[in-house]
Amino acid sequence: MFAVVQIGSLQYKVAEGDTIDADRLEGKEGKSITLDQVLLYTNGSDIRVGQPFLKDVKVTATVVKHLLDKKVIAFKYRRRENSKRTKGHRQQLTALNITKISA
Repeated sequence: MFAVVQIGSLQYKVAEGDTIDADRLEGKEGKSITLDQVLLYTNGSDIRVGQPFLKDVKVTATVVKHLLDKKVIAFKYRRRENSKRTKGHRQQLTALNITKISA
């Protein structure tokens, strides 16, 4: 059994017991949240596809922790102009543990 869930602008294939890193979500560590933007649900031969979302399927997840992603370096260089610029960015993430998929 698995489901495809949309969190923000990204889609994740999740099953019970999975841990995913999604963009930063509201919620304290240890609290439970409900993801209701489910695009697809399957359980054996029972396959449901939403138009665009399924109304009767919910995914429950627990916030494990808030963390930062790896640093991404943006380096700009212009030759013969004595110009270079380095910038770094770390995306804020939330680790989610999928506890239940209810249909």
